[in-house]
Amino acid sequence: MKLFLRDQLALVLFMLIQLVVVTTVFWLDGYRNLTIASYALLLGLCVFIAFLAYRYLSHRRFYTLLSSRQAGLEESIQQLGAAPLPASLAELLQLQYRHYQKKIIEGERKQQNHLTFMNQWVHQMKTPLSVLELMLSEEADARNNSMREETDRIRKGLDMVLYVARLETFEQDFQVEKMQLRELANEVILENRRLFIRSFVYPDMQIEENLVVETDGKWLRFIMQQLIANAVNYSAGSGAKITINGYRSERSVILEVIDCGVGIPASDLSRIFNAFFTGENGRAFKESTGMGLYIVRTVLDKMNHEIEVESKTGEGSGTTMRIIFPFAAVQSVEH
Repeated sequence: MKLFLRDQLALVLFMLIQLVVVTTVFWLDGYRNLTIASYALLLGLCVFIAFLAYRYLSHRRFYTLLSSRQAGLEESIQQLGAAPLPASLAELLQLQYRHYQKKIIEGERKQQNHLTFMNQWVHQMKTPLSVLELMLSEEADARNNSMREETDRIRKGLDMVLYVARLETFEQDFQVEKMQLRELANEVILENRRLFIRSFVYPDMQIEENLVVETDGKWLRFIMQQLIANAVNYSAGSGAKITINGYRSERSVILEVIDCGVGIPASDLSRIFNAFFTGENGRAFKESTGMGLYIVRTVLDKMNHEIEVESKTGEGSGTTMRIIFPFAAVQSVEH
């Protein structure tokens, strides 16, 4: 009702001004019969009020819908009513709705085609890469070792592309299972052994035995690879160790990756999980894409896990990345 009155306010004012003007003209012309004049004014007001009542009743659903602002678009179109103005608006909205539905479907199709292409391209690139790695493994000399470092970088880059593509369809690729943290961490360390060796950094795993969490094993492996690779890269050449802790707290399981690197500046801490953010360290070390920690945070949020970071700047100060698995502790593998 309020919206209707606001919409008709100009018409009401125009009608009142018109009645005053007509009455004034008759008065100045010498017409002094107040009874007839009052009757004419009252009759005009009654007709005008009847018109407003008809207009409100015929457009009531239209004004009610505009005032509520709760219904979905398709439901809103159906509730606009049959009056000429609401019906015309409903027809226009229906055309726009169909147009944007078509655009959305077309966009989703293009996105799906893009994801399919990226997945196929990554897998096609991995085949010749595996052949190269096999050929390089036959002879262990300095030249081949250097080439293996480059193939490792290519493989990690391809994996990054693949996981970014899969992030768009995370729910379709998500599978919860029980994972032993110690076993998984050991596998990730072995996969990155050449990175540890050439960076002069060694791992120190301090994960409790039979520490199990319920999570997606494939995504958790990727997350651990990202955190460990970052820790090694920012500690390279120092002869330091990377500590991987895993333990139970009162109501959760904690996994920590601790390095002794240069640390993260306080001004960067709040932004390290933003997409494409590299920060001071990323610009200094040249190889940062700014996507690794973004994917880590996004995936952990989707899996209902948490991540915390503690860091101090300065050589050897180090950074602690802490993953929290709420209510995910399992006392033993048998349980």
